[in-house]
Amino acid sequence: MWQGKLIGAILGYLIGRFPGAIIGAFIGHLLDAEREQRSGGANTANVQQVFFRTTFQVMGHVAKADGHVSEQEIQAARAVMAQFRLSEADKLRAIDFFTQGKASNFPLQQTLAELARLCSNRLDLRLMFVQIQLQTTHLGGGLNDASRAVLRRVCDAVNISQYQFAQMEAMLHMQNQGRSASRSSASSLDEAYQVLGVAKSASDAEVTKAYRRLMNQNHPDKLVAKGLPESMMKAAEEKTRSIRAAYEAICEARGIK
Repeated sequence: MWQGKLIGAILGYLIGRFPGAIIGAFIGHLLDAEREQRSGGANTANVQQVFFRTTFQVMGHVAKADGHVSEQEIQAARAVMAQFRLSEADKLRAIDFFTQGKASNFPLQQTLAELARLCSNRLDLRLMFVQIQLQTTHLGGGLNDASRAVLRRVCDAVNISQYQFAQMEAMLHMQNQGRSASRSSASSLDEAYQVLGVAKSASDAEVTKAYRRLMNQNHPDKLVAKGLPESMMKAAEEKTRSIRAAYEAICEARGIK
């Protein structure tokens, strides 16, 4: 925002020439900062509401991708709600949104377009959104052709590449395998490199840099400040644990202390 600085500088110049312009610009800067802080807070609250609603609507839509919702998929959605420790009121809202997403006329593209617009400069939130959908789908029995096709459309709508989606799948595999398994096979080590987004040929310094960057981007408190609903912090914590597990697996393989 710059309008306050400009107007303050003009008025200050008219009153006191250049010294007045400097003082006016400074006062305008303070007003701009206050206005930006207020709008930022309101915007974060709006993002949280849309993120929450869209998460469960799309969850229902993905579950219905093959034409019916199985009991396992319903239990998966309930497990995610339990993981998020939703209040009774939020749980009822989540169930209602999930039901909306199952409707044959659910406007998937329109719904995702709103989320993509609100999170256009928040890649970490868009990644977390897809991560939650992917995790729920795996809990519900895994990806099939129909659900994978819908998730591909979801990724396209919120500007997530297929490479980033593959990274999330690798992260989920490591999370499901556990730490001991993640260190036991070459294929799991390949997934560890994919989670960090680095090649096997990367230097130790590059591996560590990628790890620190991902941990910083996915810090739960930072994600909440950007619009992740506080009830969904658990998903962010799971993601950071997977990133840490991938880094530790690579460190052990390379002998990095």
